[in-house]
Amino acid sequence: MMCLLAGAGCTTSQTEKPALQTKPEKTATYPSPEPVSLAYAPITDSPEYMYREIVDNGFRIVARDTRKIKPSHVRQVVDYATTEKPGTIIVDQKAHFLYFILPDDRAVRYAIGVGSAAKGFQEGDAIIDRKQTWPRWIPTPDMVRRSPEHYEKYRDGVDGGPTNPLGARALYMQKNGQDTYYRVHGTNDPSSIGKSVSAGCIRLLNQDILDLYERVKIGARIVVL
Repeated sequence: MMCLLAGAGCTTSQTEKPALQTKPEKTATYPSPEPVSLAYAPITDSPEYMYREIVDNGFRIVARDTRKIKPSHVRQVVDYATTEKPGTIIVDQKAHFLYFILPDDRAVRYAIGVGSAAKGFQEGDAIIDRKQTWPRWIPTPDMVRRSPEHYEKYRDGVDGGPTNPLGARALYMQKNGQDTYYRVHGTNDPSSIGKSVSAGCIRLLNQDILDLYERVKIGARIVVL
């Protein structure tokens, strides 16, 4: 943010008669409008702007060609009636959408990629207990055991960055005080969005997880359908 400071001065001739001093008029004051909570901020940007190239924490997030994104997969506010309170996340695995609940039966909808039926998160709810910027990724022991040809070389983990499977942000899911090992996160594979191909986690385009990350508060409820 850049502040601009402007200064101005006036001088008058010493021979001029001083101006008559008067009391300043009272100025009406009005309360400032309440700022819109960032969590519930509307979406007013164009798809081209939302999916532009972004440099974040020194890492480059590649722009997405919006001509190749399905209109339904573009981040948008939609009507969504639910009894869940604003700030809740609802994941519809079959439809491949994640909804961040807003007031007045509205929601921000994001397209997602999810795990296959055999690996997907069981229907139910959890709590977002941690948020991480450019998270480090470590495959679970089960992943290494199930597909050593894919995951053994990553057993010790992968540092955060554009090639990391968790992408630019991650939201960690806890249930009954225990880590579920499922995450809501970005991706280094945009082609997986709208499909059931991940190892079980819920993935979004990096531009979308940046937006969701700023809206979600620690302790938020997440419901997986």
